[in-house]
Amino acid sequence: MRRLFPVTDETAAPAPGGGPGEGAGREWSLAELAAAYAYPEPGPGGPVPWLRANMVSTLDGAAQHDGRSQPISSATDMRIFGTLRALADVVVVGAETVRKEGYRPARAREDFAALREAAGQQPAPAIAVVTASLDLDFSLPLFTSPLVPTLVLTGAAAAPDRIATAEKAGARVVTAGDGIGVDPARAVRALADLGHARLLTEGGPRLLGQMVAAGVLDELCLTVSPMLTAGEAQRIAGGPAVTVPHRFGLVSMLEEDGFLFTRYGRVREAY
Repeated sequence: MRRLFPVTDETAAPAPGGGPGEGAGREWSLAELAAAYAYPEPGPGGPVPWLRANMVSTLDGAAQHDGRSQPISSATDMRIFGTLRALADVVVVGAETVRKEGYRPARAREDFAALREAAGQQPAPAIAVVTASLDLDFSLPLFTSPLVPTLVLTGAAAAPDRIATAEKAGARVVTAGDGIGVDPARAVRALADLGHARLLTEGGPRLLGQMVAAGVLDELCLTVSPMLTAGEAQRIAGGPAVTVPHRFGLVSMLEEDGFLFTRYGRVREAY
């Protein structure tokens, strides 16, 4: 792993194995990854919600292959995936992604236990599933045996029987919309009201597209996979278009085996 941006004296210096890059030629520790992806420090008024997304895309823009992201990922990408989860209070995910990716509860990780305790976090992040229909298999471990109760974000018009089924399984249902769907801005506020200021979304593309359109995304962690898939796979974000494209700035870039691990933040935000 090597750091390509921001450029520092260490970044520009030749690595022991040849070639530029801070940390080149060795695997970064989880502590180093956690420092590289740390959330912004709380301001004088206390924590404010910060929503980051973590996605992977091929060179030709595919966010999935055969309906899943795993085939275009890598071992280091999965280490970063785990690190981002370990830093978050809550992981927000769309119902379709839960169904396709076989989501399981987040687990407590010993490597991050002290860090989470110092930050006042629970042993593992909660999973928050965004769903209008609540058409989910509530017998899955995600709902019946999580370390931290799973949240279900839905609209006020959701079917009462499905809400009852979710709650019977052990999930906590949170209303974040006036109709059958979820308003992304209300979802962020509702999660913050529950004490979840460090938010992470892992998609899918439709959910991320809704968040982009609503203007609630603060940061994008995008892995650029050195693969070409062609086909008709989804982009990392789909759905309604924005009137004016939202400008993000490059915060950091790491590289390993041709994979680029980039981090972008909204230009209006200060890091």
